[in-house]
Amino acid sequence: MAHHTLKNSYSSLSDRLNRFPQGAPPSDLLFKILSILFTEKEAELVSTLPIKPFTLEKASRIWKMDLNSTQKVLDSLADKAILVDVERNGASVYTLPPPMAGFFEFSLMRYTKDIDQKTLSELFYQYLNVEEDFVRELFTLGETQLGRTFVNEPALSADDALMILDYERASEVIQTASHMGVGICYCRHKMHHMDKACDAPLDICMTFNGSAESLIKHGFARSVDKSEGMDLLQQAYQENLVQFGENVRERVNFICNCCGCCCEALIAQRKYSALNPIHTTNYLPVVDSDLCTGCMKCVKVCPVVAMTMISASDSKKTERNVAELNEDVCLGCGLCVRVCQHGAVKLKQREKRVITPMNSAHRVVLMAIDRGILQNLIFDNQVLMSHRALAALFGVIFKLPPVKQALASRQLKSRYLETLLRRVQV
Repeated sequence: MAHHTLKNSYSSLSDRLNRFPQGAPPSDLLFKILSILFTEKEAELVSTLPIKPFTLEKASRIWKMDLNSTQKVLDSLADKAILVDVERNGASVYTLPPPMAGFFEFSLMRYTKDIDQKTLSELFYQYLNVEEDFVRELFTLGETQLGRTFVNEPALSADDALMILDYERASEVIQTASHMGVGICYCRHKMHHMDKACDAPLDICMTFNGSAESLIKHGFARSVDKSEGMDLLQQAYQENLVQFGENVRERVNFICNCCGCCCEALIAQRKYSALNPIHTTNYLPVVDSDLCTGCMKCVKVCPVVAMTMISASDSKKTERNVAELNEDVCLGCGLCVRVCQHGAVKLKQREKRVITPMNSAHRVVLMAIDRGILQNLIFDNQVLMSHRALAALFGVIFKLPPVKQALASRQLKSRYLETLLRRVQV
């Protein structure tokens, strides 16, 4: 009976989460996780919130509560990092982030006794690493994924360092962010409670811009300046950590410094590499077999097992082995280049460039189209959209390739959108 009560209490919240491209498949484990993070009343209220950012006044109308009572609830939810709140023109704008990258991570980004983090970590581990439906759906559905890899900048040759685009540099994200915060690595913190963590640093995962603004305000991340941010990036390079960040060109919200043993994204890359769960960099390592000594440093450092050893087919040294790259698995991070002391591994630019969405709105629309749920963004039945919001979403759709536009039109089944798309193409 308790199982059915728990499920019924949080099923509406689960439905709300799954209207967004980055959802969470319903299961008993999910309901247990939600019951730790949300009270039943909070789950009921949050389940009615719109997908798009909203104001105090909008929440008050949806909840049919006075402004003071609504403000107290919103403040409480933001204090738990369930909502992200940012200041815009002197007023707070709120967003319910997805589970990942979102409030799942935020719950373990600091040490706290407000929730049972050990129990929560055990539930996360079962839900993400054992049950696997969540991770598979998050990282493998569609062509557009949540995250991308940043190239290890010290591994670039002088020529490539001149050619690399700004948005491909983690250093550029740090230098241009309006806010920057650093918190505890969710993945390694979770694995610590499972007695499976490595010795990579914990206090090194980065948030930027609006997300950092909110997380710093509520104590989930500490504010750092650009100088300390660059020092942390250098530390990540020295620790052979991979930079995995939001798959956008402008106003990146997060960059995690990931190890291959704990990081959910890198584990997903190893399990589902054929489905391209992470967008790669625009670079690939090339092995010079004449210079390779078979020391295996590149094999040991690769977080996704893209490097292996094969026979060098050397008639004079029959036992000699050399490194070989599996391009289909490789992220192009460049760690192998940095650890090679013989100059046998270098980066080259990929023949076909990886397409990165312009911003978060562009990425979310593409993910929604890929997953067949664009209508959830356009026709959010919890609240009427403003003309500005509608115009912004349509503006993204108008800039998509014709194939994506056709998919969008088909999902919306809208003659109005079809007419607009024809006019834009004329």
